[in-house]
Amino acid sequence: MARRRPTSKPTWTDVKAQLASFDRLGLLDLIQDLYAAHKDNQTFLHARFGLGDDVLKPYKETLDRWLWPDVLRNQDTSVVKAKQAISSYRKAVGEPAGLAELMVFYCERAAGFSNDIGYQDDGYFDALVRTFEQAVGLKPKTYARLRRFDRVLARHAAEPDASWADIAAAEGYTDQAHLSREFRAFAGVTPGRYRRLAPAAPRHLPVS
Repeated sequence: MARRRPTSKPTWTDVKAQLASFDRLGLLDLIQDLYAAHKDNQTFLHARFGLGDDVLKPYKETLDRWLWPDVLRNQDTSVVKAKQAISSYRKAVGEPAGLAELMVFYCERAAGFSNDIGYQDDGYFDALVRTFEQAVGLKPKTYARLRRFDRVLARHAAEPDASWADIAAAEGYTDQAHLSREFRAFAGVTPGRYRRLAPAAPRHLPVS
């Protein structure tokens, strides 16, 4: 009795061997079929070739769906599917700035939904903090301080005659002294000295 040949799972090597016989038209037809077969394939190709106004948008939509679901429509959450969206972008492009933006968005949506429904779990939030630090290189609180300080610089550039007290109040600082401490921490100068230096670009002080 003849022995049956053991079956094995096809690999990329097997697929590549088949593709070697395709001409240009055959490859285009194959890619077109893959493009039409699933929305994820379309998202992958759009991202790989940089097509569309915002290649991150479909990935953010997926993150939003699985991290901040509509509970009134009985939608559930899935951290696994949310992380798959980031993994898919990494495979399609893997551009560091895009990855960081998606990971920050992931943390923002997950934390926002948890706060919205009153979900409290120290382990879950610790995992979010680690994800955020991996993406940005800063703790969330430090990042939030920097973002607010950046808004201060932008507001001063747009309204150069506004008082520091008014800018501090508009951006949510406790008082002008609070803003002054942040100025020294992030810019190394006081608000008054920053204004006297009159930098051409708000985020770049002249070297003395």
